[in-house]
Amino acid sequence: MAIKIRVLLAEDHQTVRKGVRLLLDAQPDIEVVGEAGDGRAALRLAKELAPDLVLMDVSMPEMNGLKATERLLEVCPGARVLALTRHTDRGYMQQLLQAGACGYVLKQSDPSVLLQAVRAVAAGSSYLDPAITGQALAGYFGRKPGGGSVAEVNLSDRESEVLRLIALGYSNKEIAARLSLSVKTVEAHKANAMRKLDMNSRIDIVRYAILQGWLQET
Repeated sequence: MAIKIRVLLAEDHQTVRKGVRLLLDAQPDIEVVGEAGDGRAALRLAKELAPDLVLMDVSMPEMNGLKATERLLEVCPGARVLALTRHTDRGYMQQLLQAGACGYVLKQSDPSVLLQAVRAVAAGSSYLDPAITGQALAGYFGRKPGGGSVAEVNLSDRESEVLRLIALGYSNKEIAARLSLSVKTVEAHKANAMRKLDMNSRIDIVRYAILQGWLQET
């Protein structure tokens, strides 16, 4: 009997989760061994079930997909993570891949894309949804088990603090007063951080802050 790919499905929307499970379980070479509705449950089940692959949603309660991926690869280094999300933003992809995910697939893509991704990642390869490969993210693939490191985006402490305050709704003038900086210096830190992260708008900053957990901490 052929060995099946053992998948843990982490997705907070039950309808989506059930649909994906039906798709995967219908394949002769794939078996869903567990389901989780939030990031913490995904970690707990990963420890118990030791799956080959974790299909990880990005936006989940308790612990989002980014934090769950980072933690999961610490406690279950043998598992591989495939992100499944509706987000096409480059910022999301960069962070998930840098956190250690081996692939990124869009929920709105054809089911055949997801199946191809599951098989590729389980076999040790990396996979990006064809709909987003044009965004030139090859250099952002995360830490691979047994592989080398990647060039990560490194923000300075001041750049991170400026982004966090922007995400919280402070103006450049207010941030300058809080951090005892000039407005021009704040603008420079903001511009540098956005350039490093390939951000284009305040919305990108807020999304980045959410994944980093900055807003929850506040």
